[in-house]
Amino acid sequence: MPKLPVKKELLSDMLRKMLMTRLFEEKIEEFFMQNLIGGTVHLYIGQEAIAVGACSAIEKEDYIVSNHRGHGHCIAKGGDIRKIMAEILGKETGYCRGKGGSMHVSDIEIGNLGANGIVGAGIPIATGAALAVKLQHRKQVVVCFFGDGASNTGAFHEGINLASIYSLPVIFVCENNCYAISSPVCNTICIPNISERAQSYGIPGISVDGMDVLEIYNVMGEAVARARRGGGPTFIECMTYRFKGHYIGDPCTYRTTEELEEWKQKDPIEKLISYMKKKKMLSVKDIRKIEEEVIAEVREAEQFALNSPEPRGEEAFQAVYAS
Repeated sequence: MPKLPVKKELLSDMLRKMLMTRLFEEKIEEFFMQNLIGGTVHLYIGQEAIAVGACSAIEKEDYIVSNHRGHGHCIAKGGDIRKIMAEILGKETGYCRGKGGSMHVSDIEIGNLGANGIVGAGIPIATGAALAVKLQHRKQVVVCFFGDGASNTGAFHEGINLASIYSLPVIFVCENNCYAISSPVCNTICIPNISERAQSYGIPGISVDGMDVLEIYNVMGEAVARARRGGGPTFIECMTYRFKGHYIGDPCTYRTTEELEEWKQKDPIEKLISYMKKKKMLSVKDIRKIEEEVIAEVREAEQFALNSPEPRGEEAFQAVYAS
């Protein structure tokens, strides 16, 4: 864990958001197994520290761009879990009125420019948003989340190249969870760390422990400060692991049980709890209280979503856009 002093209140908020994401995703998995969700779902379980660490280092006015595994990003940015859950269930009360689903959750009011089902497609969107910020002489930054597989797309190279050329206020956060669907990173990338690609574009690149929320927060803080003062983009690779499959129902035949158990020993939630206990910032009673509050919020969201109306057929083509 970083040695920089961090207040108990911030750590407690980080823990709350990581627990919220974990329990939210477990409830979504339950809904899916009950055939209450149409389409497929990609869970964020195991990667919670990245979204929370990154979003804790920015302001409400700043922007994020998400990807297909984006529920945790929206929660970390301050999204309403009732609306997220309703959207995933295809309900009228969802963020996109039930028309976007799991891979297209967005909330402009909190700066979430949206998730995207196309691998790598959020990178040029984030770059464009950062260009708009610079042209309008505003102080916001943009954080772009994407996976290791997206780093092999043309959109990745075009987006980062443009951000570098114009010194845009964007932080590229690569969530390297070891697999692009079922392809191991070692079979698709021939360098030790994806962050080394940043050198090709003349911007800082760093690899960090994606299971350590404070390390992520610390590195993000430096990148955000650099972007705000006009220093341009930063590439941050977070080494992490998804505890579930690429999608719900994925047989995961491409990885071993031993590998999964090894990564579970690095659970980001347990890691933060252990750190706070060691620093005497958290008691067993405190943990129980946070857990109870989060469980209550998730249950409220569950009831809200289940009791919400379905979109009306006559509105099927309203507020739907294509290009």
